[in-house]
Amino acid sequence: MRKDNPKLAPREHDAPSNLEKDPDDWVTGDERMTDAQASYLKTLCEEAHEDFDPALTKAEASKRIDALQQVTGRGRHDDAPHEPTRPASRGRPEEDYSPDDLDE
Repeated sequence: MRKDNPKLAPREHDAPSNLEKDPDDWVTGDERMTDAQASYLKTLCEEAHEDFDPALTKAEASKRIDALQQVTGRGRHDDAPHEPTRPASRGRPEEDYSPDDLDE
C-alpha cells in the first residue's frame, strides 16, 4: 500500500476522521443548504418552535441542525450502540416474542 495517498494508506487509530470535519472547514460549506438539510431542519425547527431560515448555507445548516438536535433530543449524542428496535407484535402476545422473530 502506498503511504503517500491517504485514501490508500491505512488510517491511524487516533487520526481524525473526515466524517467529523468542522463545517467551517468544508470546501462547499458556503453553498446553499441541501434539500435533505432543509427538510430535516424544518422538522427540527417545528419541534423546537423556532423559525426556519431558508437562506442558510450548508455549513450554517449543519451547525443549526446540531444545535436543534440538542434542544429536541433528536439525533445521537453518544457513542453507545443502539439497542435493536423490537418489531411490531403482529397480533402475537408479548411473551411470544423472541430475537429469532427478527429473521421473519
